[in-house]
Amino acid sequence: MQKQLKEIRMLAEKEIAGSKSEQEIETLRIKYLGKKGCLTDVLKQMAKLSAEERPLIGKMANQVRTFIEEMIEKRNRGIKKITQEERLRAEKIDVTLPGKCRKLGTKHPITTVLEEIEEVFIGMGFNIVEGPEIELDYYNFEALNIPKNHPARDEKDTFYITDTMLLRTETSTVQVRTMEKASPPIRIISPGRVYRVDEVDATHSPIFHQIEGLVVDKNVTFADLKGTLEKFVEKFYGASAAVRFRPHYFPFTEPSAEMDIRCFHCQGSGCKICKGEGWIEILGCGMVHRKVFENCKINPQIYSGFAFALGLERLVMYKYSIKDIRFFYENDVRFLKQF
Repeated sequence: MQKQLKEIRMLAEKEIAGSKSEQEIETLRIKYLGKKGCLTDVLKQMAKLSAEERPLIGKMANQVRTFIEEMIEKRNRGIKKITQEERLRAEKIDVTLPGKCRKLGTKHPITTVLEEIEEVFIGMGFNIVEGPEIELDYYNFEALNIPKNHPARDEKDTFYITDTMLLRTETSTVQVRTMEKASPPIRIISPGRVYRVDEVDATHSPIFHQIEGLVVDKNVTFADLKGTLEKFVEKFYGASAAVRFRPHYFPFTEPSAEMDIRCFHCQGSGCKICKGEGWIEILGCGMVHRKVFENCKINPQIYSGFAFALGLERLVMYKYSIKDIRFFYENDVRFLKQF
């Protein structure tokens, strides 16, 4: 048995020294020290030995076990060190090379202009209020004095989800919801996406952004509306900007008007941008219709107010001389890099 133990030690030493991975080391550990390993097989034969031989063979077997365990541990440390060095060489970084510049995005022109507009109205005491894009027919039409079969629905026919639920056509729905919940005085703007069944072309899109404003208080007049919008234009376009108001019709305001600004490109002489008129329409406005007040449980004998609505994309196009609304939604980096 002494000869067997010596052979086991020599063979184990040779194989462990030649191992090249942790997996090989583990295989050798099981081979020599496992329950069915070489050393265990030898120890099972000790029962056949005499009483004088057992202590001698037992001592020698323990020495062999200790030797193999130390060899395995030493080789494991060596393999781990080699593996780490190889990994460090593979992941070596040359700190003298120039770094890779991470490309950062910028704000979309629509977001930039929206924030500018919000800043102007916040400076005039307005609050920003948002509402759901999926809206009830009542808030989108009926509460705004547009009953069923009203001709005003034709030009704003939109995407219906059910017979009574649709994608909103304007953010006036937020104004109605605000008047239902809050008592005057009210001074808000409501920006957001709106949807209409429009054919896509250079100036139309089935999805666009609208900013609507509402003021409700005692003794509010059209003069307050005119002064507010003129101040907005002055802040947004500069002190030299000129505006004009034209009579118009909206079901939810009376009297109603559209506001134009003098063409910033030709200064009123006429060009392609203003279609030769010298003026560009930017928003619709008017005094809130008494029927809308009644629908929202606000007494029109005590309170009055005005509302206005402007298309955000149109303002961005005028501000940056963009000729096609589709550029905003195509995600063309060449276009977005200009801003």
